[in-house]
Amino acid sequence: MIQTVQFGNALKKLGFDFYSGVPCSFLKDLINYALNECDFVMGANEGQSAAVAAGAYLGGKKSVFLCQNSGLTNASSPLTSLNSVFQIPVLGFVSLRGEEGIGDEPQHELMGKITGEMLSAMKIKWEILSADHETALKQITNANQWIEKKESYFFVVKKNSFESVPLLEKEYHPTRERKISFKVHPETLPSRIDVLESIVKNKTQKTVLIASTGFTGRELYETGDNESNLYIVGSMGLASSIGLGLALARPDWKVIVIDGDAAFLMHMGSLTGNAYYRPKNLLHIVLDNHIHESTGGQFTFSSNADFVRIASASGYPASLYLHDNEEMIEEIRQWEKEPKLTFLYLRIRPGVKDNLGRPKIKPFEVKERLMKFLGKKIE
Repeated sequence: MIQTVQFGNALKKLGFDFYSGVPCSFLKDLINYALNECDFVMGANEGQSAAVAAGAYLGGKKSVFLCQNSGLTNASSPLTSLNSVFQIPVLGFVSLRGEEGIGDEPQHELMGKITGEMLSAMKIKWEILSADHETALKQITNANQWIEKKESYFFVVKKNSFESVPLLEKEYHPTRERKISFKVHPETLPSRIDVLESIVKNKTQKTVLIASTGFTGRELYETGDNESNLYIVGSMGLASSIGLGLALARPDWKVIVIDGDAAFLMHMGSLTGNAYYRPKNLLHIVLDNHIHESTGGQFTFSSNADFVRIASASGYPASLYLHDNEEMIEEIRQWEKEPKLTFLYLRIRPGVKDNLGRPKIKPFEVKERLMKFLGKKIE
């Protein structure tokens, strides 16, 4: 068997000290090690965890992603449309539930047959992790060489590969005080581009803007491309998880995530993770026009959802309903002065800037530019 503590320490020596994932019994001992000895962000689902790991990489961390092989289906969106497109590598450990010839639950039977095929289809290099300790150490050294080349590398882990590691007791800190405000008068319904321009003008120099996929990112680009901006393409609904990973990795910087209503609804489980870790340097904004605007204006479920109560119930320390752009400006300035995890909700009117273009800079160039920017010393 692999000596888990020594194995984890070897990963740490290679720079891998940030983990995110969803538990699996095959991986429990490596997860316990990570919880005991490293930064570990638990995911509500595997897609969220992959996005958190990507955000941490932007902040300079070498990230490890862990999940059951069934969770590859949840993680396939960020692994293909985020990690691949932005050239963000991650070291992955995926359990082999449903291994042929090994008794397991019926729901794992198909995944046991196609786990390797799925990884190969996603153009991810992978191999079976040896249960021999010395061989496994050589494998992670080889995998690190691919990570350094900005290519993800995954290990498929069989049952009973890791030596037992007991989980140390953790002290949990639930959100105790929650500020919340509701609609008290009609909204003015500003345009998205006007709100984005206000956000840009009122953020400090040491603040990163992460814009959700679709028109939000494209219009942010139109307001004036900047090295502190990250325009998400693909991985819809995971902008706040990317923001969480970055905010945790770089507490010396502020992070503003700008979401749309459809993206918010797609991964609502991520709110609980954001709220549990609640980095004070993360501001989560949702601009709601009730429609999937970039795909033709089809309706979303936002007219039937109370976003502010959902965020507050998930554990956000502050969840505020805004009525106009002026309130948005006021709350951003307040958050910049006294940061705490905050959720801001604003209704906007449908409509897109005339002749809206697309970013002329490639996603991986945006990523590299942002990481270089984060390395600058700004007082």
